[in-house]
Amino acid sequence: MKQSRNRNIIISGGGTGGHVFPALSIAHAIRERDPKAKILFVGALGKMEMEKVPAAGYPIKGLPIGGFQRGFSRRALVSNFKLPFQLLVSILKSFQILRRFRPHAAVGVGGYASGPLLWAAARKKTPYLLQEQNSFAGKTNKKLAAQAAHICVAYPGMERFFPASKIVLTGNPIRENIGPATQKGVKEGLEYFRLNPEQKTILVIGGSLGAGTLNRCLEAYLPRAKEQTVQVLWQCGRNGIGRAQEALRQYPDVPVYVHEFIERMDLAFAVADLVVSRAGAGTISELCAAGKACIFVPSPNVAEDHQTHNAMALVKEKAGCLVPDNKAMEVLMDKALELVFDNEKLQILSSNVLQLSRPHAAKDIATLVLEL
Repeated sequence: MKQSRNRNIIISGGGTGGHVFPALSIAHAIRERDPKAKILFVGALGKMEMEKVPAAGYPIKGLPIGGFQRGFSRRALVSNFKLPFQLLVSILKSFQILRRFRPHAAVGVGGYASGPLLWAAARKKTPYLLQEQNSFAGKTNKKLAAQAAHICVAYPGMERFFPASKIVLTGNPIRENIGPATQKGVKEGLEYFRLNPEQKTILVIGGSLGAGTLNRCLEAYLPRAKEQTVQVLWQCGRNGIGRAQEALRQYPDVPVYVHEFIERMDLAFAVADLVVSRAGAGTISELCAAGKACIFVPSPNVAEDHQTHNAMALVKEKAGCLVPDNKAMEVLMDKALELVFDNEKLQILSSNVLQLSRPHAAKDIATLVLEL
């Protein structure tokens, strides 16, 4: 491919790890293909991308944008009242960013910041690509689809949301080093997390911010954890770390190991016999690449219930199990303890989920971006 001297590319979106980590994977793949490319991220002020993106070595600009808050609490009403003003300021700032950076192409990965930036990009005739991670398309991407050059998706059947001529089935970009466990990876993971190699391991992950339901299930499990011949690696998230540590102080000798955030998720997947997780699209793609048996507990607090749609796409292929959020306190840990010792079912789930993996998504998307 013929390369221009200095290609400027904007990557917009974020809000959660499910948006940020795929965006970083795309950036790394672009840099790999074209080391001279200049990449600028545009995110939402106060969200995790403002910390994670600079840590990965990329510059970022923040927009004062948030999402629509459901419910009628005073906080939600005040937040929603501010939203039109935040949107206007974010659009004006997006035009300013585009004028100064002069991108040749833009990428939207979903999340608050992608809407204003790509709306402005369309008016500046800057070509852009959308990356839709979920099996049920988000409202922002649906609104931006008409003027997108390509729409990269992770699930078949997305023609019900987007123009078929623009859809490219790439899968979701995942973090580097995530793949089926190797003997070396398992050994390194056991040492890294200081786990017992003689015991089964359940990995519980609720996303970068944590999941209240999963955290409460683990807290309720602690009184009987010492009786079990299984250890639990628990990512409780920023919102749950204080309460989780307080709960564990009451049960100091149980084999439950809590982390606010797990940086080496490749090693966590390597040591896990079973994963209990929310059903965010990015997490599912990583589980597919790692070939891990999983029980999904879809979040009920997301637009269009898209996590249930994501999980059901795997359940239908016998590549995962599902426990509804409102049943989790009653049945989740019992189901996990039963499944983690059912080696035959674990193997079936692992084999089936691995077949759904698309490990080269970031490279395929980077190719499309550079061709723009």
